[in-house]
Amino acid sequence: MSARVLSWVTSTEQQPWQVQPAPVFAAPTAMPDVFVRLDRPKQTVEGFGAAFNELGWTSLSALDESQRTEILREMFSPGVGANFTIGRMPVGANDFSRDWYSYDEVEGDFALENFSISNDLETLVPFITAAQEYQPELKLWASPWSPPSWMKTNGHYAGALPRLPFQNVENGLRPDQVGVEGTDMFRQDARYLQAYAEYFGRFIDEYNKLGISIGMVMPQNEFNSPQVFPSCTWTPDGLARFIGFLGPQMRQRDVEVFLGTLERSDDGLIHSVLADATAAEYISGVGVQWHGKAAVPFLHHDRPDLRLYQTEQECGDGKNDWRYCRYAWTMMKTFFDNGTNAYLYWNLSLESGGLSRWGWAQNSLVTVDVAAGQFQYTHEYYLLKHVSHYVAPGATVLATSSFSGYENVLAFRNPDGTLVLVLHNDGATEMPVHLLVGDVVITPTLPGDSFSTYVIEL
Repeated sequence: MSARVLSWVTSTEQQPWQVQPAPVFAAPTAMPDVFVRLDRPKQTVEGFGAAFNELGWTSLSALDESQRTEILREMFSPGVGANFTIGRMPVGANDFSRDWYSYDEVEGDFALENFSISNDLETLVPFITAAQEYQPELKLWASPWSPPSWMKTNGHYAGALPRLPFQNVENGLRPDQVGVEGTDMFRQDARYLQAYAEYFGRFIDEYNKLGISIGMVMPQNEFNSPQVFPSCTWTPDGLARFIGFLGPQMRQRDVEVFLGTLERSDDGLIHSVLADATAAEYISGVGVQWHGKAAVPFLHHDRPDLRLYQTEQECGDGKNDWRYCRYAWTMMKTFFDNGTNAYLYWNLSLESGGLSRWGWAQNSLVTVDVAAGQFQYTHEYYLLKHVSHYVAPGATVLATSSFSGYENVLAFRNPDGTLVLVLHNDGATEMPVHLLVGDVVITPTLPGDSFSTYVIEL
């Protein structure tokens, strides 16, 4: 087999995205550290992306037009930077909105006569439209954090009281309005379920009028978690009941329904919904985030027919440090090793410190220093770029194996046949690695505490 390395890029804490001289292949002379199993293709990769949040747009709006253009081109333009092809968006307010809102807060408006996405015209619509200029084929999906407050049993957008000193911004919730995991905070009367399904439909329709097509929805972000910010708990039975109303609305608009987002390690929560034949008819995939990663291998094993999206990489603490970047690698590896088809980051951009309206500091791919009018790409951006820049939609994940204990590698084969190998050296010193690809070996020396990507032509 003839092979050559087309490119090799490395990133360390101090030197991100360094192009290195391509190493050469040789015949194997000893036991390799890594076997890239060309004969064992796994799941198909649908793409990579991030979320469109209100505070993402307000942070980018603090920059001048040329800086915003640079960032959006870097994130979305094919062949330039991150190559993002998937975007997540909220249905109404989420925890990184400017404040609480829904598209219809008029009590008892079952006919949705007061439905309006006017709030989004200031933030989400220009954010998405700007991204589409660079990636016209951008695939969008959406999920709500909370229904309109009048559709909920507690009559409030939130489900938990502020927790001092963490998330210490008041939300006006009374103690008697606190939600409980394992209960339905959404009213289960049929007229509420039908109105909420039509609410989703109106959301799709109004965005379509603006030239923004949303191809998939999930019924609830983190359906087990009552939060200080917009949230709503559901039981599996409640979700199944709602999907029975939601499914027909989405099907007539050619919009997929995924089940999620699951933030618990209990795959039984998903299986309970899928046991409802009516709901199962409409579900084509599952969205998983946070501790739901522990459920992914079981879901993939039990239901290989369902696509799996990693919907929200864990959010960090606003420090955007190298320590968390190294942890982000373990998340990415866990999801791809266990059957995930798409991988999404959370906040694309935030002001420095990453503080939300409800007092939670989180990481982002870009941080904006508003006072200085400057921005920078974070460590996690370069890590994600190490994969997303090179792995094209339609690529397959390849199995790898090792007899030396070196497991810090992800392997992909693109539709054009090129191989992409992403490796992490988690030690402080240089590390030589022997990689067997087909019947030839590549023997690079990985810089200490680094990430490397190799693109190989066979």
